[in-house]
Amino acid sequence: VQLQASGGGLVQPGGSLSLSCAASGRVSTIVSMGWYRQAPGKQRELVAAFTYVDTTNYADSVKGRFTISRDTAKNTVYLQMNSLKPEDTAVYYCNAKKSLGLAGFDDYWGQGTLVTVSS
Repeated sequence: VQLQASGGGLVQPGGSLSLSCAASGRVSTIVSMGWYRQAPGKQRELVAAFTYVDTTNYADSVKGRFTISRDTAKNTVYLQMNSLKPEDTAVYYCNAKKSLGLAGFDDYWGQGTLVTVSS
């Protein structure tokens, strides 16, 4: 599975950005896709994701501001980010999970795209 992310950039506080991530390869093995982020000096954290039971998870810090969506025909997941704050500044990573059955999940990562929120 390969993940190609795009979007990101520099935006002022209160602004909006959108990210997209297209999956290719053995996409039939993917059971969930989503977005994580890593700010300087911090651990990578979940931002938003579709779960393997087709629900959505959001980090509390982005609820009401970010929206994850997908186009299954294009194997693409999107992240619409509104009302951006300086603390949203981070490298955003697309993630896909493949089920390994009882052994859990295998993670695939995109290349990361930088989002900078600054005036």
